[in-house]
Amino acid sequence: MKLSDLIKRIDELIAMAQEVQKSQYSDGERFPVKYVQDAPMSGLRTACLSFIERVYGKEHTHFAQFTAKTDSHFLSDLERAMAILLAIRSELSGGWLFDMKGLVAAELFSDFLDQSEHLLEQGYKDAAAVMIGSVLEEHLRQLCLRHEVQVIDLKDDKQVPRKADRLNAELARSSVYSALDSKQVTAWLGLRNDAAHGHYDRFTSEQVRIFMRGVIEFMTRVAV
Repeated sequence: MKLSDLIKRIDELIAMAQEVQKSQYSDGERFPVKYVQDAPMSGLRTACLSFIERVYGKEHTHFAQFTAKTDSHFLSDLERAMAILLAIRSELSGGWLFDMKGLVAAELFSDFLDQSEHLLEQGYKDAAAVMIGSVLEEHLRQLCLRHEVQVIDLKDDKQVPRKADRLNAELARSSVYSALDSKQVTAWLGLRNDAAHGHYDRFTSEQVRIFMRGVIEFMTRVAV
């Protein structure tokens, strides 16, 4: 999904919240309490939580706050929902979401590459190659998200993740990196595929070590 698609969806949710706001009414004469209609509020809440979970995950503050602060149909709950939606839109339009994910990914990638180096030192070149290849593929996926390159195809009305070779080709076509980089990534993915499919005699430990150093250099130079 592209960043523009995420912004379009958050705008739709904000518009939905504005419609729910039109349903407000008061209960009581001396101390009136303002509400919005329960059914539209419930529908809005479900849609928003689904979106926030997909974009940020259940552990994120936005998901926790939205869950805790919008669980009734008081007008004040709707106002809090709108405030959270506007904050999310600001983050998306400012690129903060991908900056944050990039930092998290960089830390995770570093851990995986450390594990790969340890596997190499212990003589497990095949497992190391698969792990390095997985890091590379995820980096390609993060680059696609950052540069609004599609990572999903629709086949028979089902969402199918694009394979790494396709991501690589699309990134080069979008000038995220050069054709020379793309050829090198293709070679690396070939080595990863050999390791994943048991063709262990097609590469050496030294080639895996070069693979790892190359991926580290590539990820540093072509950062998310």
